[in-house]
Formats: sequence, structure tokens, C-alpha cells
Amino acid sequence: MKVRGKSNSQATTNWKAFSQLLKEANPPKLIFILAIFLSLIETGAGLIVPLFTKSLVDQLAASALETSLIILLAAAFIVQTISSGFSFYFMTYIGEAIVASIRKRLWEQILLLPIPFFDKHQSGDTMSRVTQDTNIVKNLITQHLITFLTGLISIIGAIAILLMIDWKMTLIMIISVPLSIGLIMPLGQKMYKISKATQDEMADFSANLGRVLTDIRLVKSYHAENAEKIRGEKGIKHLFQFGLREAKIQAIISPFMTFIMMLVLVILIGYGGVRVASGELSAGSLVAIIIYMFQIVVPFTQMASFFTAFQKAIGATERIQGILALEKEPSEQNLIVKDPAQDIYITNLSFSYNENPIIKNIHLTIPAGKTTAIVGPSGGGKTTLFALLERFYEPNNGEILLGDTNINEFNLLSWRSQISYVSQESPLMSGTIKDNIVYGLERGVSDQELKEAAELAHAAEFINQLPDGYETEVGERGIKLSGGQRQRIAIARAIIRNPKILLLDEATSNLDSTSEHFVQNALKNLMANRTTLVIAHRLSTIIDADQIAVMDAGTITGTGTHAELLQSHPLYRELAEQQLEYSEE
Repeated sequence: MKVRGKSNSQATTNWKAFSQLLKEANPPKLIFILAIFLSLIETGAGLIVPLFTKSLVDQLAASALETSLIILLAAAFIVQTISSGFSFYFMTYIGEAIVASIRKRLWEQILLLPIPFFDKHQSGDTMSRVTQDTNIVKNLITQHLITFLTGLISIIGAIAILLMIDWKMTLIMIISVPLSIGLIMPLGQKMYKISKATQDEMADFSANLGRVLTDIRLVKSYHAENAEKIRGEKGIKHLFQFGLREAKIQAIISPFMTFIMMLVLVILIGYGGVRVASGELSAGSLVAIIIYMFQIVVPFTQMASFFTAFQKAIGATERIQGILALEKEPSEQNLIVKDPAQDIYITNLSFSYNENPIIKNIHLTIPAGKTTAIVGPSGGGKTTLFALLERFYEPNNGEILLGDTNINEFNLLSWRSQISYVSQESPLMSGTIKDNIVYGLERGVSDQELKEAAELAHAAEFINQLPDGYETEVGERGIKLSGGQRQRIAIARAIIRNPKILLLDEATSNLDSTSEHFVQNALKNLMANRTTLVIAHRLSTIIDADQIAVMDAGTITGTGTHAELLQSHPLYRELAEQQLEYSEE
């Protein structure tokens, strides 16, 4: 009894979660009511048809056919057909409206999730929530929900009419129902588990596809086609196995329902034929009973399909609700950054990924309007410090202050609007060069402003040489442009935002000498009169920085100018000597 109670409780919880998801989608209520009304008309017309057929058969047997009966029968068919068509369209409209609303909520939620979520989940897995899971919910609404409701009405109405025609024949049909339900319910629970596992596997498979297709050049460069083929085939095999497990259940349900229907039909025809021969039942009544039997059995079969689809939708709902329930980036702060031209103070700052400490109790003052360079060995926490400044992560201890205010107290949009970030591989989005320069700006940008930003970034030279100029498509991740061209587009994007705080993460490290010359000149234009933080491995690019901080193993071990650190800091002196020796060679 405990197990059954738990199952019932889970079923109630599942239904509440699903109904809550639909309610929050705010479907068009008037259209839904109209669709239900038309479905009721369709069902009512369908229930009247056998009664007219009964009278038609009895009249034909008595050679006394009335024209009005044929007209009424034809009218019932026409009403049923028209109402069915409109009902289907309206329910499809509702399903599309609901899934559009859910997808909108999911998309808005995903865009506002914090960076740690994306660190833990592959993009393909997240994409499947928006596409596949919502499509499962839509299929339930458009293909099964209306047939379930009308089928239920049809069954109740047909049984009520049959009891009036002949209760003995009705009893034969009703006996088969508990037997069918007893088999279908446990299979439905099994179907739920299989469908949920299938959705998980499909999400993993989609994530793997996204990973491979995004880095297809890496795959081909390192001859990893065979390894990826094996991994992909493994996912396909798992999906195939889940599909077979689902097919096994369907292979039991469908033939069983057909067997029950045929058995009842044979019994009804045999028993009914005997009663017709004895005069206890008219031929028209037997025909009506057989038609009503189909109006009971067929909807009952469709209801079985509904429960199967419902179990799938429950699994999808759990995954959708799991995304919607996640905590978003903080947006409730109302404090706006009014004076970004203030010193930034980093005090007692510590941060770790899981239990792996990356930044350990650092202190640093970043003067406003000046350039602070951060140097040191790879893996020392430099890029993580930038991520904390952008509030991609929350520090474990300590704080970052703008003047006297903790940056966590600022409205997130207001804070990030003060910052532009240029990395060593500045990403570009699919679209035109213009789209990428103005990316993220909500205000309008004139052509003159666009061209000025491109000129300051030393990007106008190559843009003007392209056939389509600023309307040139850059390809996925900007693959149609060279590394230096992508960097200059990224710098133009930073310039047009006019940030007060600039973060440069080894922005010239992957460039050839010609591209580096253009980018360095562009960076000088960008850095003018801004609070700038520069991560650099090549000391030659930051010798003139107002302040240099040496970061090693998550701690800042020294600060000063280039000349001061050469005299006082062994690690900095070692780095400088290595690079001087390298440059002389």
C-alpha cells in the first residue's frame, strides 16, 4: 500500500507540475474554450450518427425510408467534419502559443543564468531544453490532449446511449475496460522511465554534436574523425536501444488493444445476431451497438496513447522546470554607477573553483584613468581576476570596491556597461561586420559613428577593401576573417561602447608582427583616459604601464613600475631577462 500511495502522490505531483507549466504559459483562454466547444459539437454529432443509422437500417428493413432521416444523417456528418477541422486548428494554435511562451521564458532564463551554470553544462544539452523538450509538450497538447477530452466524453456518452438501447450488450463491452487498464497502467510507468532516460540520452547526443560541429576544424586538424565517429555511434546505439525498449512496450499495448476490440466485436456480432434472429433486438440496434463499440474502443486506444505521451511530457516538464527554477544573476540592485572614474580597490580577495583555490587573499589598488598590467606564469589566476571584476563569479572572501562601494551593490547591467573586455581570441558572432561592432548596444548607431570606431581600431583599412564593406558576413565565430582582423573588430566594438573600464587579456599574443602593429596602435586609441587592466606575457607590450602587478599561483607578489620591479622582484627580473635574451636571439 505504501508503494501505491507513493506512486499516486508522484502522479499528482507530476500532473500539478505539468498543469502549472501550462498555466504559466498563459494560453489564449477564449480560443481554448472555443476549441473545447467545437470538440463537444464534434463528439455530440458523432454520438447522434449511430442513432440515425439505427433508424435508417430499421426503415430499410421495413421498406419505409424517410428522406428527412437521410438529410439529418448527412447534416450530422457535415457538422462533425467542420467542427473537427476547426477544433484541430484551434488546438494546434494553442499548442504553438504555449510552446512559444515556454520557449520565450526558457530563453530569457538561460540568458540570465550565471556563468557557473554554463561551466557545468554543455551548450547542446541546454539547447535540447528549448527545442526537444518543449516540442514534446507541444505534441501532447496538439495531438493528444483534445482527443483525450473528446474521447472521454465519447465513451461516457456512448455507454449512456447503449444502456438505453440494450444493457446486456453494453455490459459485455464494459467488462473489457478494467482488464485493459490493469495492463496499461504499469506499462505507462515503465514508459515514463524509458522516455525520461531517452530524453537525457538525446540531450547528451545533441551536446556532443554541438561540441564537434563547433570545433570541426580542430577535429580535422588532429585527425580525430575516427574517435568522434566512435563516440557518436555510441550515442546513436544508446538511442537505438531506448527506441527498441519503447517499441517493446508499444508492441504489447497496440496488439492487446486490437485483440480486445476484435474479441468484443466477435462476441457482439455473434450474440447480437442470435438476438436479432430471435426478434429480441432489431437489426438497426445491432448496427448502432457495433458503431458505438468503435466509439468506445477507438477513443480508449487513443487515451492509451495519451498516457504514453503524457509520461514523456512529464519528463520534459521536469527538465524545463529544472531550468526555470535555477537562480538567475542578481538584478534587484538599484544602485547605478554614476562615477566610474574612481580607483578600484581589491581587498582580501579569494576565489576557488569547487575546492581548487585560484585566487588567494590578494590586495591591489587600480588607479583610475591609468594602466595597470598584470604579469606572471600561466595558471596564476589573472584571467579569473578579470572574471571576478566582470561579476561572472562571486568571490569566496574579500571584496572589490569602486571608490567606497562594493561592486556587488551596483545594478549588474549598470556595472557591466562600464566595462569592455578584449581577449586574445575575441569572439565574433555570425552576422555582418557591422552587427559585430554594434553588438549589444541598445541605442542607435549612426554610420559616421560606426566608421569612426572602425578607424580608431585600424579596422577601416581592411573593411573598405571588402566587396560588401561593413555588411560582409564574418561566418561562424568570425572564421572568414584573420586573427588580426577579428581583434580589430573586437577593439572597434569596445571603442563604440565608450567604456570607462577596459580589460585586455593578452590581446596581441596570437598575432603576427604586422597585425600586432595595427592592433597595438588601435589599443593605444582605446586605452586613452580609461582605467585599463592588461594581462600580458610579453613584457615589451606593458613596459610603459603606470603600474605592473606580478601574479603567481593566485597571489600578488609585487607591484611597481618596470624599473622598480627589475630591481626588487626576482620573478619579474627572471621573466624580463628571458624575454630580452629571446628578443636578442
